[in-house]
Amino acid sequence: MRTEGEIATNTDPTGPWSLVVPLKPLARAKSRLGRAVGGSLRPRLALAFAQDTVSAALSCGAVADVVVVTDDPVARAALAALGARVVADAPAAGLNAALEHGASSVRTRRPDAAVAALNADLPALRPDELRRVLEFSGAFPRTFVGDAQGIGTTFLSAMPGVELRPAFGGASRARHLSSGAVEITLPGLDSVRRDVDTGDDLESALALGVGRFTEGSVAPVVPAADR
Repeated sequence: MRTEGEIATNTDPTGPWSLVVPLKPLARAKSRLGRAVGGSLRPRLALAFAQDTVSAALSCGAVADVVVVTDDPVARAALAALGARVVADAPAAGLNAALEHGASSVRTRRPDAAVAALNADLPALRPDELRRVLEFSGAFPRTFVGDAQGIGTTFLSAMPGVELRPAFGGASRARHLSSGAVEITLPGLDSVRRDVDTGDDLESALALGVGRFTEGSVAPVVPAADR
């Protein structure tokens, strides 16, 4: 098995993955981004990010299904229309509880599923880059992808029979690393690392090339950098 700086070789494929995508109610989502784009555009962008994330994930051949955990009725309808299965945030106890709930929902239906948590704010996500991440993840019990800042996490996986154990929020990269998850440091995964919380983040995502929902929402707006 190769790990350091190389794609891991998975000699025992587990089949397609189930991805869990958490999304806050749009009225509260992406609060920091509001300083750059304004309060009226912020919820629309939060939904567009999620739509582009889910669309890209569903276009990845390694993905069997995407489960979105949200209580927002607008997001529920829009993401279900793309083909995601939407479940209510029954715990209503924060991000990590929502992810645990989503993973449990997946394994209630498919007990031997390989499961991964994916941020809902990856508007530049490329299906091929996600496929590479999932292929690598197939060789380890748990893996994660750190964000572009090297502080947070955008992806966390768990193989069949392994608990997800999410520790998202703030300096989650260090927490996931200390939990024993293997960090994926492959080159060429910019779109998987590029979550969007600020105006600067959005500009970086736009430079990578965002999906059609985000592109349609930002045009012709040019966000100012956070101040």
